[in-house]
Amino acid sequence: GAAAQVRLVSISTTLATNAVVEGHGSPVAILLVGFDAEMVARSRLAETFPQLPIEVIAGGHDHNGDEIAALDERAVEAVVRRHRDSVAAFAVASRFAVRNASHEHRVRDVIERDAPGRPVTLSTELSSELDAPRRALTAVLNARLLSRIADLIASVELARRRLGIDAPLMITRGDGSLARAGAVAARPIETVLSGPAASLIGAAKLTGLANFIMSDIGGTTTDLAILKDGRPTVTAKGADVGGWRTMVNAIDVRTIGLGGDSAVSLTPSGRIVIGPERAAPVSLIASRFPGVIADLAAELDDTEGVSQHGRFVMLPLGSQGGAPPPASLSERERRIMERIGVEPKPYGKLAISTGAARVLAGLARKGLVQIACFTPSDAAHVLNLQANWNREAAVLAARLLHRAQAMRAPDLEGAEAISREVWRETVRLSGHAVLATALGSPATRADKPDPLLDAIADGRGAVGLVKLAAVPCVPVVAVGGPARVFYPEVARRLSCEVVYPGHFDVANAVGAATGAVVGRSAIEVSGDGSGLFLVYAGGGVARFTSGAKALAHAEATAREGAEAQARAMGATGVDLTVRRHVVMLPDSVNDDGVAHARIEAEAIGQASFGGKAEAAG
Repeated sequence: GAAAQVRLVSISTTLATNAVVEGHGSPVAILLVGFDAEMVARSRLAETFPQLPIEVIAGGHDHNGDEIAALDERAVEAVVRRHRDSVAAFAVASRFAVRNASHEHRVRDVIERDAPGRPVTLSTELSSELDAPRRALTAVLNARLLSRIADLIASVELARRRLGIDAPLMITRGDGSLARAGAVAARPIETVLSGPAASLIGAAKLTGLANFIMSDIGGTTTDLAILKDGRPTVTAKGADVGGWRTMVNAIDVRTIGLGGDSAVSLTPSGRIVIGPERAAPVSLIASRFPGVIADLAAELDDTEGVSQHGRFVMLPLGSQGGAPPPASLSERERRIMERIGVEPKPYGKLAISTGAARVLAGLARKGLVQIACFTPSDAAHVLNLQANWNREAAVLAARLLHRAQAMRAPDLEGAEAISREVWRETVRLSGHAVLATALGSPATRADKPDPLLDAIADGRGAVGLVKLAAVPCVPVVAVGGPARVFYPEVARRLSCEVVYPGHFDVANAVGAATGAVVGRSAIEVSGDGSGLFLVYAGGGVARFTSGAKALAHAEATAREGAEAQARAMGATGVDLTVRRHVVMLPDSVNDDGVAHARIEAEAIGQASFGGKAEAAG
């Protein structure tokens, strides 16, 4: 059967990104070895996670990898006993551990002995950078995600077994590479930005292009990234998620709150605002709940509460109607939840006061209810650019929105006019994001737009008496469900080439299935001119009296580490690339003049179809 033909199961996931942004995660404790008060403060751990137990332990190393204080193992034992019953995992970060990770390893040994079953995240397993406070933050973020990624993997494995599929399970990491599920289970933070990374890899596979800007427009967001010389552009600073700069490799992605399901609202002056909140399109819910059309028609005859017309409150799509509300809800929240039921309810019938409106907003933030209203997808239905849901409902909702904007009787002409306005604004925001990505400029705030980019993106092409043009010098590859609705006009306004690959609406899935498996290792070498060279390999320091031998040892160690990591991630047929970044002392004539070197090895292979599915752990 078909299940027997499946050789690989691969997924991309927004789980880690969303959990980090929303501040979700399991309770953990962190042990900071050799940290002083200033280092603890720089980690931002206390302000980021107010309930996090932060334990400072004596120990640590210096920049040469030499021990500056003995590890206080008794203190470690006491900390583990104190927290093992109240946390789901531990995180460990030690001073200069990238130069010598022995104290982190010893702390893990104690935790595994005294708190069996509690997973441990070591900062050095996630990053080889020196910044210990930021490594500590990354380790905590990773530890908080362990149970969530385990649940995801278990769910996928259950589905795989039910379908009779016997194939390895891979997950897309934030740099676009694949890794076997068992390896990702210990390093879930590496799946941050997995979604846009998979879309970028998929766009490359579907187009065959080596250089382009990808714009992936979905329901909630638009993700933009660059492929250069066939490789994703990876941020050197680490992925920035939810305002926190992690220390994991991830593609350099620009994300804006713009998608087909972005909520359309009006400012007091009547200006159209799109997003960043997501809403269920009215045309979609009417295709599932025909009573919505009657509600919209009734609102057209009602001249009271015009600003709330065309909005609905409902249980989240896909949730089980009739499920009891959570016990943690307040009495007021419970009463409103009980009034919603299975069918969408007009917003104005529930938000009968300012207090009730606040309660609804809180329930929406908790994900217990969903708001439905006019969206760019509805505008596309009115304009006959999209036809997969209920156009009649979209037209009625557009007429209501136009009445709220123009304060006059709603009509079909007004519905088309405001839909065209929503469509044009979606195109403008999309074009602005493409230009900003091409220029490499920082993301512009919605309240401080760039007037020059706006003039080009909105089709004016001039400011005052100055004619403007900015044309990306590489194609724009548009993927995602709504791409065909908006990007033909983006191409016209920017005078750029926009490519819609075959199966552009499932580029994300293609990327998840076709990415390479990558292992990386970086080794540092230092020399001070005295003839002694130190090679820092994480687990300890190797000393040499020859610069050439030190570099050779560093390269061999980096190669071995990258290949071992790639194979642990599920790679086969590995190709190795090594890059040397060397700083020489003045007047040097050979490798004995090395002042500092960083040897970076990268091992790239394809996912092994090795026959049998791995266990999910």
